[in-house]
Amino acid sequence: MSMESETGSTTQVSRLKFYRTTLCLAYQSFGVVYGDLCTSPIYVYKSTFSGRLHPYREDHEIFGVLSLIFWTLTIIPLLKYAVFVLGADDNGEGGTFALYSLLCRRSRMGLLNAANVADEHVSTDKSEEPIEDTRTSLLIKQFFEKYHSSRVVLLLVVLLGTSMVIGDGILTPTMSVLSAVSGLQIKFTDLNENHTVFFACVILVGLFALQHYGTHRVGFLFAPILIGWLICITGVGIYNIFHWNPHVLCAVSPHYIYNFFKRAGKDGWSSLGGIVLCITGAEALFADLGHFSPLSVRIGFTAVVYPCLVLAYMGEAAYLSKHRMNLQSSFYKAIPEAVFWPVFIIATLATVVGSQAIISATFSIISQCRALSCFPRVKIIHTSQQIHGQIYIPEVNWTLMMLCLAVVNGFRDTDMIGNAYGLAVITVMFVTTCLMFLIIITVWNRSVYLSLLFVLTFGSVELLYFSACLAKVHKGGWLPLLVSAVIMSLMAIWHYGTSKKQSFELDNKVSLDSFLALGPGLGITRIPGIGLVYSNVVSGVPPMFAHFVTSFPAFHQILIFVTLHNVMIPKVPADQRFHVARVGPHEFCFYRCIVRFGYKDVGDSYDFQTKLIENVSEFLKRESINEEFAATGQSPLPVKDAGTMCYEIIAGGAGRRRQAAGWKMSRSSNEVQELMEAKESGVSYMMANTHIRANEASSFLKKFVINIIYGFIRRNSRRPAVALGIPHTSLLEIGMLYQV
Repeated sequence: MSMESETGSTTQVSRLKFYRTTLCLAYQSFGVVYGDLCTSPIYVYKSTFSGRLHPYREDHEIFGVLSLIFWTLTIIPLLKYAVFVLGADDNGEGGTFALYSLLCRRSRMGLLNAANVADEHVSTDKSEEPIEDTRTSLLIKQFFEKYHSSRVVLLLVVLLGTSMVIGDGILTPTMSVLSAVSGLQIKFTDLNENHTVFFACVILVGLFALQHYGTHRVGFLFAPILIGWLICITGVGIYNIFHWNPHVLCAVSPHYIYNFFKRAGKDGWSSLGGIVLCITGAEALFADLGHFSPLSVRIGFTAVVYPCLVLAYMGEAAYLSKHRMNLQSSFYKAIPEAVFWPVFIIATLATVVGSQAIISATFSIISQCRALSCFPRVKIIHTSQQIHGQIYIPEVNWTLMMLCLAVVNGFRDTDMIGNAYGLAVITVMFVTTCLMFLIIITVWNRSVYLSLLFVLTFGSVELLYFSACLAKVHKGGWLPLLVSAVIMSLMAIWHYGTSKKQSFELDNKVSLDSFLALGPGLGITRIPGIGLVYSNVVSGVPPMFAHFVTSFPAFHQILIFVTLHNVMIPKVPADQRFHVARVGPHEFCFYRCIVRFGYKDVGDSYDFQTKLIENVSEFLKRESINEEFAATGQSPLPVKDAGTMCYEIIAGGAGRRRQAAGWKMSRSSNEVQELMEAKESGVSYMMANTHIRANEASSFLKKFVINIIYGFIRRNSRRPAVALGIPHTSLLEIGMLYQV
């Protein structure tokens, strides 16, 4: 009875801890995830009525716009993201690459590390049961396996969505902050454009200067601001609804949308480029998932954010129905005089919070791209020990700041920035919808009719908005297209150059027999210590090391060939990270260690070195135990913790005790001792310092891409040794020229 009560008490404590953690994350999410979405009311009506819809000022048009906003908020953020897309997380990670990761791991649709069959079993979700493929899912998988061009197109679509998210990181802060500070002109009519641009620049510099404190601290700092902002816009909205026009509540009826398009026609369609701004930041609900959890995001959005936004938009529409002359400044004009300044201050602070959502998402997605060889090496700083996805990237942070300042000073107009902003946002959402179509069929193994229903429901709405945004390319919409084209080209070229470099190493590796045959002729000398040889080669000897030995015939007493392999999961479990094998005869003391990293894994150099040597030591112990069992005609033990194996041997009777005693005196004992002594002598790191050139017979385009663009990016990105955290004093770089 006492045991049952104790178990029940433990379960209750763990449940309370889970609830407390979830609510704490939900609170933090207000300062990171929803800021962009919640500050949209500042500029949505202004942007909507600034174009061709400007002459339309009757209740039918105002209520029609409100109805469109209500149903857009309901269909896209609430139904699509909160209900469906958040369920497609990749072991807690969200964003475009998380969806691509799921597709790559469950099928051969991907180009990134798709060829390595050995890693197919690696997963962070051990309880995950394989689901039997349906006929449709098999057909789609076979199609992608058969046609290489389809996999290329899929990767390009993913890179397009990724580059648009990064482009959002430039447009969100500029649009939000500039719209907020423009409220000063309501009270100070003598303020000109230069003043508002200056104030916006000061706020932007302060925002990006805060990023190094990390999402955890920024979230706690920003959450009260956004909650205060939601209280303000909700209170003002309720006041305006009942004070000016309670009939606005009827605008939830889709009938008003029909009337709106019937009256406004093509001009109404053109105005969709402004209405789409009401869902800016919806993608952050999924992209920022690595910072929080699906449940915490769902709670925050459905219980608080969604109803507050609906009331805010309704209140502003109620005010507009009685003050049609204030369409271009309706948000600030709708604020009662008594609370104008408190709301203005909170609005300005809230736009800073709104910018945080997309900045955090940008950091997350660039981290994923970097780990999968689709982005140049940058410094990634983890700012939280508890939440692995909370990161800060200095180079990206300051680059975003400079680009934001350039856009603010270049455009100086929220209407043009809004056109650019809307196109970037809706493009990312449509890419997510396309990827979800494949996820529903091939990962969830649901009916193709359910997938088509998902695409038709959400994709048709997004395509309608996309067409309206595309018509405004000449009015600022070109900016996200240009930015995404540059970023997409950067990622594609980096991935192409890196893949060519890896292919060269694989094609020019030296077989072990050929390498060992060189030994007597060269008179190789072994020096004390451990040498870690980094390369992409998983068999044979890397060309860099063969080149080194022929030029300088000496290497360390113990040699470990290290291959770092990024796999398409967020984080590799500790027991699946290291795979150690012996290379060549025992007396050579050559080992190979394949180290798997997920796209969210970043290791510490000293910790990595310690664990690698520990795994080699455990491998030697396991190898010796299996040899003892094989010598007595027994089956080898399965691979598990060496300490557990020793216990099982000792507990297994006198015969096994004698085997254990023999093992302690065996060669393995000497090898482990040599390994520890070599570690004390020092650990050196060896890697290639490669210079990559295109072959003389290559086309002009390939020479331009490899020799000029890829070469420039490689020279100006972080060096591999720095990115891996290798101590400079222990590093030996071998110069190599690769003709690819």
